[in-house]
Amino acid sequence: MDKLVHGTAADGTVRIMAAISTDIVKEAVRRHETSPTVSAALGRVLTGTLLLGSSLKDFDRLTVKIESDGAIKGIVAEANAEGRVRGYVKNPHAELPPNDDGKFDVKGIIGEGMFYVIRESGYEIGLHREPYVGSVPIISGEIAEDFAYYLAKSEQIPSAVLLGVLLQNQEPFVTASGGVMIQMMPGANEHIITIIEDTIRRAPHITSVINNGATPKELVKFALGEIDFEILEEKEIEFACNCSFERAVSLISSLGKKEVEAMLEEDKGAKMTCGFCNELYTLDENDLRKML
Repeated sequence: MDKLVHGTAADGTVRIMAAISTDIVKEAVRRHETSPTVSAALGRVLTGTLLLGSSLKDFDRLTVKIESDGAIKGIVAEANAEGRVRGYVKNPHAELPPNDDGKFDVKGIIGEGMFYVIRESGYEIGLHREPYVGSVPIISGEIAEDFAYYLAKSEQIPSAVLLGVLLQNQEPFVTASGGVMIQMMPGANEHIITIIEDTIRRAPHITSVINNGATPKELVKFALGEIDFEILEEKEIEFACNCSFERAVSLISSLGKKEVEAMLEEDKGAKMTCGFCNELYTLDENDLRKML
């Protein structure tokens, strides 16, 4: 089971989150049948959303949405306080050749556009509070830098974000995935910031560390080097959707009597696919008659 930790360092002036998300990204790739470059992009967004939402309170929800002009068209990921995340891309089969470094051209497949973060409070218990929506232009397209830019510009939190997905040419295509998010709180010492920057600059790529069996706590150590830290919470995380057959019935029912009668007469049933998880729900003639 994938895990996420969050904690503090440097007398509470540094906040840090780290996650291993290999199984989550495997499941997302399996469900959406994404191309390799799209898999890398979606995996980074799913992991980043979990890290950003690591301090969510009960019944809160965080959504990260990328709208862009690249071949992928857009990405949406949604996480809750229980460590559940779900997500999808608008064009799962988009693909580009490797970039000049021989790596997945995530930047190219994203293109230019906007990066949105939507924070909702109390959504699971029916509280209809106005959500907080922050947005910034996509400045990189490599995803990690866009999370950091959003935090700096929209929430005024200087941050370092590391996200990675390692793929191979055969199943299971995803061999390693995870990330680290370091946030500088008010009063953070400039010397500490310099040490962290230097540690990250010299460190190997995060996916190689994860592929060698690193835990989330070891990822924190990997990012902070010699700086002492305290883990405040560790929790299991997973790809999970809140769709269900009952919700599918409710949605089709909401189309109205005439629409349901047409489905019964013309198609002898109805089908609905969840955009977030690609689960297919099939209603037969009896289901539609009960609905009517």
